[in-house]
Amino acid sequence: MTAAQGPTRVAVVGAGNISDEYLRSLTSYPDLTVTAVADLDTARARAQADAYGVPVSGTTQEVLRRDDVDLVVNLTVPAAHADVALAAIAAGKHVWGEKPLTPDRSTARAVLDAARTAGVTVGNAPDTILGPGIQTAARLLADGAVGTPRTVLTLMQGPGPDAWHPRPQFLFAKGAGPLFDIGPYYLTTLVQLLGPIVSVTATGQSPRTHRTVGSGPDAGSRFPVEVFTHVSVVSTFASGVVGTSVYSFDSPARRQLFEVTGADGVLDVPVSGFDGASRVLSGAAPAPDTPWRTVPAAGAHASRGVGVLEMARAIRAGQRPRASGELALHVLDVMLAIEESAGGGVPVPVESTAPPVPPIPPHWDPTTRTFQGSEQT
Repeated sequence: MTAAQGPTRVAVVGAGNISDEYLRSLTSYPDLTVTAVADLDTARARAQADAYGVPVSGTTQEVLRRDDVDLVVNLTVPAAHADVALAAIAAGKHVWGEKPLTPDRSTARAVLDAARTAGVTVGNAPDTILGPGIQTAARLLADGAVGTPRTVLTLMQGPGPDAWHPRPQFLFAKGAGPLFDIGPYYLTTLVQLLGPIVSVTATGQSPRTHRTVGSGPDAGSRFPVEVFTHVSVVSTFASGVVGTSVYSFDSPARRQLFEVTGADGVLDVPVSGFDGASRVLSGAAPAPDTPWRTVPAAGAHASRGVGVLEMARAIRAGQRPRASGELALHVLDVMLAIEESAGGGVPVPVESTAPPVPPIPPHWDPTTRTFQGSEQT
């Protein structure tokens, strides 16, 4: 399934906007080599392949038939995630997918079941949890910087991507919206830091039934909104921690917040991006003028695509990737439970669970070559 010697051979399926970020990083890692780019639009695939020095481009079917592909990076739209993942698995390839894993529980479980049967591995975005920012916050929490966690507060609000994205329609269709587009970053971090979620209670609304494309060739055209664009959630964790979260595309003000309150203080987690600093407010009842302590991110710089690298190294070592398919399934299950609760006005239990996410050692470095020596996991 993976080249016995040499770097893990990667094919990117989906040559849209996000592929630039992935290709930029994937082509820079010594442990990986990008061998092909595929897209429904083969001209777009060829253009991306040429831009990043990738030798082969073509259709998804053509790329999946190749022997020089060990791992497929699935960057298609959410509605196509399951079909592409299942086709890659049937071809004997490992699969890294963009979030969400799939749009629904049944197809997500089908993907993981098929991978288990085929003996291949599934990993999934977001891989921001592997960046030094969130990893540093995880180590602070594990080391007792704020004592036993009790509550967590997260907030993501802004005007929405329709103002700047040239093709925002899919971000307001079923399977997207702020909950499914931005929620995975917050929820995956929540589960990594605080463990699995067992129940949610939510409410949601969509103040505008239509949005207008704000840039690109379709600027000025209107399209329907099919999902809640503002969602408020109360989550209960298996550990007993209680969380309050807001995900909104309906605010002119842009705000992001991720605070874990423990018995002995508050931890401010840098959930946006890979490299942000953490902040700690110490004390069970600090004075109003008590300063926050800033803790810089410790570890090598990371960027989108580092999860593919960590997955490739984990596969070589016979381990589960940290950003695993099982973790992504739990996050999907939580998001669907939130959607069901918001639609029905009742608490909804979360039936799945998630494996613990081992911390990454501070010395872990994506820029080193590991496949010829002992694996760096």
